[in-house]
Amino acid sequence: MDLGVEWPVSPMLAKAVPEVPDPDAKGGPYAYEPKWDGFRCIVARDGDDVELGSRGEKPLTRYFPEVVEAVRRLLPERVVVDVELVVRAGESGAQRLAWEALAQRIHPAESRIRRLAAETPAEIVAFDLLALDGTSLLGEPFRARRARLEEVLSHLATGDPVHLTRITTDVAEARDWFETFEGAGLDGVVAKPLEAPYQPGKRAMLKIKHHRTADVVVYGYRVHKSGEGIGSLLVGVYGEAPPEWTPEDGRGLDPEAPEGLALIPVGGIVSLPDQMRRALVAELEPLTRKDESGELVRMGGAPSRFAAAGKDSSFVPLRPDLVVEVAFDQLEGHRFRHAVSLVRWRPDREPLSCRIDQIDRASAYDLGQVLVTG
Repeated sequence: MDLGVEWPVSPMLAKAVPEVPDPDAKGGPYAYEPKWDGFRCIVARDGDDVELGSRGEKPLTRYFPEVVEAVRRLLPERVVVDVELVVRAGESGAQRLAWEALAQRIHPAESRIRRLAAETPAEIVAFDLLALDGTSLLGEPFRARRARLEEVLSHLATGDPVHLTRITTDVAEARDWFETFEGAGLDGVVAKPLEAPYQPGKRAMLKIKHHRTADVVVYGYRVHKSGEGIGSLLVGVYGEAPPEWTPEDGRGLDPEAPEGLALIPVGGIVSLPDQMRRALVAELEPLTRKDESGELVRMGGAPSRFAAAGKDSSFVPLRPDLVVEVAFDQLEGHRFRHAVSLVRWRPDREPLSCRIDQIDRASAYDLGQVLVTG
């Protein structure tokens, strides 16, 4: 592919900061964009040849045939664009990003890829232009790259699966987006230096993400990949069993839960200090279950779609006696969207008091309104 830039391109990254910076803060002047929570992707087109590269420079092309078709139909003949791959769900007027549906698109079976492309089609939200007509724009300031991006996407119509992200230089509007757009499944706000060039692989932007805490129950653990210590703690909360559950879906996490309640898995804690990983094995041992021969009982678990084939996804179940406070960004349905981090143990909390309806959620907001560029 004759693109004007070397392929694959590593996307420019962002450094986390606690709040939306003023436009003239250090590193500015800044413009602000919504922070999309999908798959970061660099899209390259050279005629009929289209490539979709992930943040880690891995090919995504085969998983999204409908996006490839949309790129051929709606993007210039020779172009490299920085985008977010997203899937939306919900009725018109009440849509939001569907992270779980997007994650399911990574699958080895061609037949499943084709089926999901029709059932849960992905779209792209464009926010930077890296090359056009074989000429690199990496050295141009963001202000100029954005202007060119608006030009090449000016023909887009409502309903097209390619979108131009919103942008503002009004910090008050950006702070409003931070609060409001979360209800549509977005992840926060990105601040971009208007005069900076595109810097592949560098944390040259700022990101402001949502952070909340919740008290959850530890119901099991997975062994660390090294074979020693705890790899991750599995956590859940009590609530009414989801309507799609069968009795087996509870997986026996708390057989003694009061009638009408189930211990619902919501995610896992993976970032544990090495010393804690080793110490927890002994500390959690009294809560483990053992079979008649004295061996630890293990239960099956849903494998990660991104895990290597054949990877053991079983876990050691625990008596649900321990409560821990975790930090998270969003609860989507009955799952935390990303892995959560441990804040502190809560020996003062009763496990049954950890209810899903007490976890803070963003107010609903229609994704269609976010996608309107004005």
